[in-house]
Amino acid sequence: MTNAVIDGMAAAERVLTKLRHDPSGIALTLAGPLVLVVAFGYIIGSAIDVQGGGYREYLLPGLFVLIAVNIVPPLVTMVRDNQLGVVDRYRSMPIARSAVPLGQAVATSAYGLVNFTLMGLLGLLVGWRIERGAGRALAALGLLLLVQFAMTWVGLYLGLVVRTQEAAGQLALIVLPVSMVSNLMVPTGGMPGWLRVIADWNPVSALGQAVRELCGNPIPVEASSWPLQHPVAATLIYSAVILAVFVPATTLRYARPS
Repeated sequence: MTNAVIDGMAAAERVLTKLRHDPSGIALTLAGPLVLVVAFGYIIGSAIDVQGGGYREYLLPGLFVLIAVNIVPPLVTMVRDNQLGVVDRYRSMPIARSAVPLGQAVATSAYGLVNFTLMGLLGLLVGWRIERGAGRALAALGLLLLVQFAMTWVGLYLGLVVRTQEAAGQLALIVLPVSMVSNLMVPTGGMPGWLRVIADWNPVSALGQAVRELCGNPIPVEASSWPLQHPVAATLIYSAVILAVFVPATTLRYARPS
């Protein structure tokens, strides 16, 4: 276990070093929060009313979650490394089989923290507020980082299954609606009954509810499902299940040549 952690930190350093020398990647990291806030907060949000507060105050926690559950970057990175032979090279080295996936997950959380910070600062400028103190806000940040760490393993596993970057792009289009059928962008109260049940039980909705509760942001719809009534506990359970399934699955898949 110690060797796996040491090797994993070395792999994380590799990923972060590559990003540091990639100006376009840094620019996209910095511009992403701005584009999301402008597109959803001002363009789409101009037509949406939320009871109990402004739409942008309701929206920001949803955008945090949207970043946390985004599996596209690790998915594409793994497919690219597989195509270039980087994965085969690592398989030939005397390192722990979980080291490279672990390093990618840690690195994703590291620059995810930068994303959350930038979006939080932007949110403060457009009207989002932390109403329940710094301690609860840090707890919300911890949940976001935990979910992002867990979802990175899902992206890495899919990246080992998918063969080409084109297929990875198509898979990303399929995964995106899963995040949209939730309470991230709009309250679920106006959805048809069957769709609201799906949205309320969506793990993404639980995380959105948890962040809003911890930060004291508007929750205009009364919780009608257990995950939304106990969002923090539900998020911890969902994250534990994802890690329990995908950490060993990704490690075994990574260790096995194509």
